Amino acid sequence: MAELASLVQRLEVAVSRLESVSGSGGSAGESAAVSVYVEAFDEIIQGPVAQYVSLSQKIGGDVQKHADMIKQGFSSQRQLLLTASTSQKPSDVVFTSLLQPMSKIIQQVQSFREQNRTSALFNHLSAVSESVPGLGWVAMAPKPGPYVRDMQDAAMFYTNRVLKEYKEKDKTHVDWVKAYLSIWTDLQSYIKQHHTTGLSWSKSGPVASASAAPAGGCPPPPPMPPPPSMDISQSSGGGGGGAADNRNALFASINKGGDITKGLRHVSDDKKTHKNPNLRGQAPVPAGPKPYCPPAPRPTATAASTLPPVLELDGKKWKVENHEGAENLVISETELKQVVYAFKCNKSTLQVKGKLNSITLGENIDLPAQVMGKVPTISINKTDGCHVYLSSDSLKCEIISAKSSEMNVLVPGKDGEFTELPVPEQFKTVWDGSKLVTTVTEIA
Repeated sequence: MAELASLVQRLEVAVSRLESVSGSGGSAGESAAVSVYVEAFDEIIQGPVAQYVSLSQKIGGDVQKHADMIKQGFSSQRQLLLTASTSQKPSDVVFTSLLQPMSKIIQQVQSFREQNRTSALFNHLSAVSESVPGLGWVAMAPKPGPYVRDMQDAAMFYTNRVLKEYKEKDKTHVDWVKAYLSIWTDLQSYIKQHHTTGLSWSKSGPVASASAAPAGGCPPPPPMPPPPSMDISQSSGGGGGGAADNRNALFASINKGGDITKGLRHVSDDKKTHKNPNLRGQAPVPAGPKPYCPPAPRPTATAASTLPPVLELDGKKWKVENHEGAENLVISETELKQVVYAFKCNKSTLQVKGKLNSITLGENIDLPAQVMGKVPTISINKTDGCHVYLSSDSLKCEIISAKSSEMNVLVPGKDGEFTELPVPEQFKTVWDGSKLVTTVTEIA
């Protein structure tokens, strides 16, 4: 069955290749030239990818489901390569839309692993989940090859566990490891030959458009206009100092203490509803017009949805801003005097290589970060859903957080497993007679 499935897959690839050549609209020589690296990529799909899928089907269960996602990811990447081979490079905005289908598959693979942490095949799922961002090499320039190698190294931590567990028990799992790792090995060789400094686009033909990507949903609606400004001073019942006068009068009344009740009128028993049943059926006395309450402001679009994504070095500062669903953000050339500021990023992964001074994560949502070496300081500001993976060399780093929630630090153990520890969000502050003393609450 596995051989038959492999044969069917090769036939599908061959038919797709013939259709792309016949529909290119150019000369025969031009079609052959632009499709050469698509054909080379087909060899990876027909070889190690097909073998990995076949062995995954043999293992079954969660591994097979994961393999189906990976197969879909490589099919999506082939579609992008086919577009690049016949089109000129588009703008960054269009290129981002072309990457969306592949980005969604990467997220799907990683989410599946997180949802199946109790799986008996969790090491298999982790090997795939940790390395699947390698599909994002198409957006890595000028060093896509080393990026894929790093993703392969991330997988080997878990594939070594699979080998240790099944080496003497089931050869199928050993062959599965070899087939999966060979995907990334062959992909590195492929990139070195055809895309050394980044994805190669055609120098002729039309500029690639967003319509070349499979449908991935409608674009976000335009931002709503801000609510009209209000003149608060007019509601205070006087001139510019009305609000201050009313506020002063309020505090003066409060400061009267027990004397504040002297101005109240006594209500006799015959006018109290709880002592006079005849008053309970009467309509309540109107209390005058309701005080004016300004309408709640309408939600406006966030800056991250309207501003272009940024990943650049500005002086000594690396700026990473406005990224949505970016699973392959990498900063590889760093110096000790540099700092990294990541702001307004959602469901994104940032990898920083080398040595630098500090990393600040601010105003982000669902942003995991992994430390591979040493880092002195990590600052987390205005961030919800942050997972920081520390290495054994970075356990002494200082983590400073403010206005953030759902912060978790994952610390590696001797067996290589990560222990997830929440960063406290609730504190208790008391006055000791000379200063304020703040401690973590027991519940935190």
